[in-house]
Amino acid sequence: MAFGGFGNGGAQAPMSEINTTPLVDVMLVLLIIFMITAPLLTHAVKIDLPTATNAPNEAPPDTITLSLDAEGALYWNDTPLPREMLPARLDAMATQQPQPELHLRADKATRYEAIAEIMAAARQAGINKLGFVTAPKSASTP
Repeated sequence: MAFGGFGNGGAQAPMSEINTTPLVDVMLVLLIIFMITAPLLTHAVKIDLPTATNAPNEAPPDTITLSLDAEGALYWNDTPLPREMLPARLDAMATQQPQPELHLRADKATRYEAIAEIMAAARQAGINKLGFVTAPKSASTP
């Protein structure tokens, strides 16, 4: 027995070594099982997959920059634009496919009312994508 013997009334010290033979036996059995079953798991069914042509991705839509300075003057892609021409330009822009993105740039001193009017006109024309462009804060300005 691993814990002691029957002789001398159990006066012998118990055996302190671990018997690793059963552990090795179990590991060898598991290794053989895995070696047999592993090739079965990689078996695949042979099929003929259809081929298809991939259409190229659409080009990203154009962007139109609408700038508004502190005095309220409008600039369509850096070209001066009279305010009464804005609805017609926005309507023409809304009918294009794909619809261009409208980037709104406004001066820091511009009144919010003027910006809100441009946003409302763009929404009425059916512009779906409207973004605000800002300048990053430089390290020298607090």
